[in-house]
Amino acid sequence: MSNEQLKLRRMILAALFAAITGILAQMTIPLPLVPITGQTLAIGLAATILGARYGTISIMLYLALGAVGVPVFAEMKSGISVLFGPTGGYLVGFIPTAFIIGFYMEKSSFTFKHAMVANTIGMIVTLVIGTAWLKMSAGLPWAGAFKGGFYPFIPVGLIKAALAASIGIGVRKRLVSANLLGTVTPGMKHTI
Repeated sequence: MSNEQLKLRRMILAALFAAITGILAQMTIPLPLVPITGQTLAIGLAATILGARYGTISIMLYLALGAVGVPVFAEMKSGISVLFGPTGGYLVGFIPTAFIIGFYMEKSSFTFKHAMVANTIGMIVTLVIGTAWLKMSAGLPWAGAFKGGFYPFIPVGLIKAALAASIGIGVRKRLVSANLLGTVTPGMKHTI
């Protein structure tokens, strides 16, 4: 397979994960300040399966779709106002989260153990950025921001990290064996 064909396949997969993120975002459990959603599971899956570059591209595409008015954010919301609202930090935090998860995976190995570590780190990155944003935009004290925007998400975040690790590694293996993804050797830079 040529580099151009492989790049096209990875771009298609990135677009597919942007759509999956929009679908999983609609799975919500309402909480007073910030709802629990399936978005973070989708971010972990995208980065675990696609790696740093294409996992991050998928999340940037997802955010761009929501910003221009496609209702892909939680509760079928969209628009720039959502990105700059009190919960916008979680959305913006998905970009470094996807990159960090994918980067960690590429520098270590695509195993459940490493995927669990990467997704746990990613969960913390999202929560820290989102909580800091929530504190500033909603004018909350740090204690209130952590109480409403960080602590409630740790148990479910660990469950989603385990799901993203388990499902992500399984799907990645199948995509690699079907020659739909190509491979990234740990420590090796992308050529595409």
